[in-house]
Amino acid sequence: QVQLVESGGGLVQPGGSLRLSCATSGYIFSINAMGWYRQTPGKQRELVATIRSGDSTNYADSVKGRFTISRDNAKNTVYLQMNSLKPEDTAVYYCNADLYTDWRRRSEYWGQGTQVTVSS
Repeated sequence: QVQLVESGGGLVQPGGSLRLSCATSGYIFSINAMGWYRQTPGKQRELVATIRSGDSTNYADSVKGRFTISRDNAKNTVYLQMNSLKPEDTAVYYCNADLYTDWRRRSEYWGQGTQVTVSS
């Protein structure tokens, strides 16, 4: 069974930086895409950034120029470098993976979430 485990969240002052990591465990045949989403109470989960095989990336307009998604293919791990953080970035951040566990079995997985709080 594939699992995703996020780390790196915490409390940071406005203008500060954090780096989130999402490590995978279990057998993975191949990965289509990995990404980060976030959610605040009472709101729908929203896309932050994704990275596809071939390393093409996509960002929410609200984080462009401040956040960078990257991936270590050897470790099947994805990172989110967050700079110039704002209070409105406060949310639970979730890792997502769209992957194959064998040549024909495609599934989507979510991590348990990590809290990011931006406050002075």
